[in-house]
Amino acid sequence: MENLHLILFIAATFLLAGFVKGVIGLGLPTIAVGILGVVMAPAQAAALLVVPNLVTNGWQIATGPGLKAILLRLWPMLMGICIGTWAGAGLLQQQKDGSATLWLGIALVLYALVGLKAAKLRVPTHTERWLGPVIGIATGVATAATGVFVLPAVPYLQALGLDKDELIQALGISFIVSTLALSIGLVGAGALNMGVAWHSLLALVPALAGQAAGTAIRARISAATFKICFFAGLLALGSYLVIRALG
Repeated sequence: MENLHLILFIAATFLLAGFVKGVIGLGLPTIAVGILGVVMAPAQAAALLVVPNLVTNGWQIATGPGLKAILLRLWPMLMGICIGTWAGAGLLQQQKDGSATLWLGIALVLYALVGLKAAKLRVPTHTERWLGPVIGIATGVATAATGVFVLPAVPYLQALGLDKDELIQALGISFIVSTLALSIGLVGAGALNMGVAWHSLLALVPALAGQAAGTAIRARISAATFKICFFAGLLALGSYLVIRALG
């Protein structure tokens, strides 16, 4: 019975996380790692996320408008993500006091508040070549320490001036690279094996169901409404991380 309750708890978690990702393009690892942290270690939760992350982000990338152009624009940041994640390998398993998650949540809340006040952050095109790798490395280290991919990559991508569909695709590319880089680190640390990979595959079903429902809603909302949902979602995710770290 306890195993059944655990399975239902995990399925409900991925259904919710997938729905949020479908609406705003992110939130799957943030929500799932946060909620699953109640019943398992952060490294275990991150390992369980591997298959759902890869497939849901692959779907997000495939439905975008121009993959080649975005890859050519983002490759310096993507390279930095890999370097930062591998450099910080093992940080997730070492995290005991939740301080990394706390600061991540605080930064996310502050960024969301700025966005909701309609402040527009813009990255000049000529700075992307050197700023992209810096953002990528910082995101990689944060990923290695928390299992969450959002900062500072999400504010950076949002500041590039992409439209709604381009931003969703860019987020998917960033997250799938982060997932692959983190997976290599988890395998090396012994947190990801065939048994965990099988459980991760099972978690894919509720995640995809949730994402399909969220994507259907996103297709029916305007760009202005999407922006509000995007920053409100970031605010909720950041607040949740802060509360979980302090609690």
